[in-house]
Amino acid sequence: MNSRQAQEMLMLYRPGMDDAQDPQFAEALALIKDDPELAEWFVQHCATYVAIRGKLRQIAVPAGLKEQILSEQKAHRTNVWWRRPALLAAAAVVALLIGIASVWLQPPGQDSFSAYRRMMVRTALRTGYTMDLETNDLKQIRAYLAQRNAPADYVLPQPLEKAQGTGCVALTWHGKPVSMVCFRSGEPLGPGIKSELFLFAIDRSGVSGAPPGKAPQFTQVSKLMTAGWSQGEKVYLVAASGDESFVRKFQ
Repeated sequence: MNSRQAQEMLMLYRPGMDDAQDPQFAEALALIKDDPELAEWFVQHCATYVAIRGKLRQIAVPAGLKEQILSEQKAHRTNVWWRRPALLAAAAVVALLIGIASVWLQPPGQDSFSAYRRMMVRTALRTGYTMDLETNDLKQIRAYLAQRNAPADYVLPQPLEKAQGTGCVALTWHGKPVSMVCFRSGEPLGPGIKSELFLFAIDRSGVSGAPPGKAPQFTQVSKLMTAGWSQGEKVYLVAASGDESFVRKFQ
């Protein structure tokens, strides 16, 4: 089960009513421990559910409703429900709450920055040392990416310009080209690992909800700390093995 499947399952979870040990939810709930974004969404989901449930409980049952229903059943008469002001008001409240919930609880768009960030981190963890091109020449990396129609006019933060490049990968995200440039930070690496610092660049049009400016937004995703920002017509993402203070060194 991946994060998106877990989110779809947890949308059915009713806090305070469903058993967290139920196999239907247990696997999805277990993923929350290792996925900060999923955990944040789940907290919002539970809070929204509790709030909506509380509002529904506050809706007063129209006076005489029970007697009216029983009376109509006996008389076999049909009464148009929307002509009853009390029921109409209650229905309006329910419709409003459902509308709010549909906005609050809907999964993030598949082309959202958070989804893009998760996928790039997975790519880094999976292909960090199986690059399309292996070289420490940053100019050669740009040339190769340009040949592959991947973004090559990216702007490297000054610390990354001085870092040792190790290669690159030309990727796609929902049909949009992405450049992945791999670096070494200078820290000791484990056996067989060639890179632990990665930069991703994509055109702004390729991802929604990206950070609006140059101020980086830091988020831990799986085993990597990330920093995302926008500059010019590009959206940038740096991912590295380390904490926020470590990643800040390369901004």
